[in-house]
Amino acid sequence: MLGFDAVGFAGPGNGDAGQNLKSYIENGYHGDMGWMEATGNRRRSPRDLWPEVESIVAVGVNYGPAEDPLALHAFPERGAVSVYARGRDYHDVLKRKLRQLATQIAEHWDCDVKLFVDTAPIMEKPLAQTAGLGWQGKHTNLVSRDFGSWLFLGEIFTTLQLPADLAGSDRCGGCRRCLDVCPTAAFPAPYQLDATRCVSYLTIEHKGHIEREFRAAIGNRIYGCDDCLAVCPWNKFARITPHGELKPYIHLTRPLLQDFVRLDDDAFRRVFAGSPVKRLGRDRFVRNVLIAVGNSEDPTLAAEAEARLADVSPLVRAMAVWALSQLLTEADFAAVRARYAAGEEDLDVIEEWMIGLPK
Repeated sequence: MLGFDAVGFAGPGNGDAGQNLKSYIENGYHGDMGWMEATGNRRRSPRDLWPEVESIVAVGVNYGPAEDPLALHAFPERGAVSVYARGRDYHDVLKRKLRQLATQIAEHWDCDVKLFVDTAPIMEKPLAQTAGLGWQGKHTNLVSRDFGSWLFLGEIFTTLQLPADLAGSDRCGGCRRCLDVCPTAAFPAPYQLDATRCVSYLTIEHKGHIEREFRAAIGNRIYGCDDCLAVCPWNKFARITPHGELKPYIHLTRPLLQDFVRLDDDAFRRVFAGSPVKRLGRDRFVRNVLIAVGNSEDPTLAAEAEARLADVSPLVRAMAVWALSQLLTEADFAAVRARYAAGEEDLDVIEEWMIGLPK
């Protein structure tokens, strides 16, 4: 057995996904994910990517967590890593499974195949809905009647002609829990996501400084956010993943902020070897951790933040300033600023201090 939990079949059409993507980009909701705009034409439909495709095999693998991801927000001294990134990189796991299936299809039916796991300009969630794996909820993520919010998706494009399944029907009804729970109000309307306000985007995709308006709302989320997924009522049918290779690493389930804020580049690479977090890079990751440190209300972490004021990364230095401004009294923070003044240099004109200061 290859270990897929859901499978469906679709033709090469893509419904309204192409037009929806065009509107998404025109609204600027993609932020600095320039690759979305650059590959927009190829994303419009599967045949724009591969003209020979006749059918698509869409698969899902259950990565359901053993506990409610929202529970960790009650422990601000610990960092919250998105469920999907707590274990081995799912790209590697799904690619191996898909490669085996694609090989069997190609050899048995003498057809051409191409496989994808979030690695090409494909509208995965609309395809999964077209193939009957579920539907895109108001939070724009796929929802499954059998697995709730927790399916990794993959696709096999083939020249083989296969009968298509019925598309998944929208079963969100009047529910808006996913919209209301968002800490940064990232949904301008149901079924629309402004990624530039999304905590997952800000902590993973965004390469620069995180704006002041979002820092407190990020809380202790140091990599991604599961809030809109976790509150979905369809999770009553969710199941804990049975796949051992997708089980979370212990050190990523309830990590202490004080451990992660100390990571240098070499330590970061060791800790996150084989994890999707590694692609983020140490500087952006510690940037995120320092925001969580500032939200921890734990003054004992002030020394950790102060130690990062001399960091080589401007991203880290700026968020160290902000973290200290949240943890220290006004007088103590002023004393720290004075200690870091060099000669006649005015700290008010040092960029990282100005970016980090609350206003």
